[in-house]
Amino acid sequence: MWVAFLTAPEGVEQIELTDPWEAVTDTGDTPRLISTKPGRVQAFNHLDKADTFPVDVTVAGASVDEYGGLVLPGGVANPDALRLDERAVAFVREFFEAGKPVAAICHAPWTLVEADVVRGRTLTSWPSLRTDIRNAGGEWVDEQVKICDAGPNVLITSRKPADLKAFDTAFTAEFAKS
Repeated sequence: MWVAFLTAPEGVEQIELTDPWEAVTDTGDTPRLISTKPGRVQAFNHLDKADTFPVDVTVAGASVDEYGGLVLPGGVANPDALRLDERAVAFVREFFEAGKPVAAICHAPWTLVEADVVRGRTLTSWPSLRTDIRNAGGEWVDEQVKICDAGPNVLITSRKPADLKAFDTAFTAEFAKS
């Protein structure tokens, strides 16, 4: 199964991309990096530039039908840029409409808020997003990982890089069910 990793060209938190990517690979599935532009994605270690990663396909050329699930890594700049891209927001929304599992960590739920898919759901994130999530109709909890199946699909969320082990375990298990 292919698993979509959606990032903007700039600002993805490296460990929130590479650690879940490795978890997907370890399950035997194939991660694919999708971005709003072709080329490479710039990763960061908090505020410091880190590695770059090659984009497999742009969001304009990607079809939700090809993927078993979606992972949204965090970083502050990444979801902020994604939520300004109409095609990226539509791509996220299409995963929910298709009933496919979605996993988001740290600041990534900003993109979920923009896609209007948190209403009636319980999720976690970096604490500064709690008001945005509540204002969008979701319930925010301070938990290492939250699995919410209140809708057509399962949403797996996590707070921060320190929660990655639990996040990886939870989302790969949920993705395996789909």
